Amino acid sequence: MDAYLQPSAFFDYDQPELKAWIAAQLEGVPEHPVEQIKALYLAVRDGVSYNPYVFRTDPETFSASHALTSGESYCIPKAVLLGAAARAIGIPSRLGLADVRNHLSSPKLIEWLQSDIFRMHGFIELHLNGRWVKATPAFNRQLCELMNVEPLEFDGLHDSVFQEFTDSGEAHMEYVNDHGVFDDVPHNFIVSGIQDAYPHLFGQDSLSAARTSLEADLGR
Repeated sequence: MDAYLQPSAFFDYDQPELKAWIAAQLEGVPEHPVEQIKALYLAVRDGVSYNPYVFRTDPETFSASHALTSGESYCIPKAVLLGAAARAIGIPSRLGLADVRNHLSSPKLIEWLQSDIFRMHGFIELHLNGRWVKATPAFNRQLCELMNVEPLEFDGLHDSVFQEFTDSGEAHMEYVNDHGVFDDVPHNFIVSGIQDAYPHLFGQDSLSAARTSLEADLGR
């Protein structure tokens, strides 16, 4: 279990800015692991905007501190940020990776990816009350409102994963492949998988040229 508590270049909760942010989020929160992780979950979910267009291959962009300081990121670094905060308060965490089909993604994002499969979706698993539970702090509240889906809540007791359907009954998110869980970010594995899935994004400055957001795609 010790491997799931250690800081790393990705789970870098030993960075001063991350320490200060964790302390600020927990001010006034009861000193109970579940209550503290619930507060941190909401802080990550809504405090860092979800934007898949900011994906870059540089290792530092996968770190918790980068997600925090940039203010916008995608599922993997947001999950790592929550996992790093969890480790900082003594809660073991590990990164989970899966491929998902997003039925409600913007047409522009699907056109950019040339696929409705999102390779290497990231979530975090937290060891609470003697068991591992999943948490998915990816989609911030404002984005969920634009997509007509309830923001994912997390109670510290049950898995929090993407909904299959929207409030109106439309298909939303489908998990199609499980890549397992990791005690640290498997950077090369992730980048290789994404390059295999979307080769057209590499070698033509397509990643660098993407300067938009999912919220902009949806008309806000």
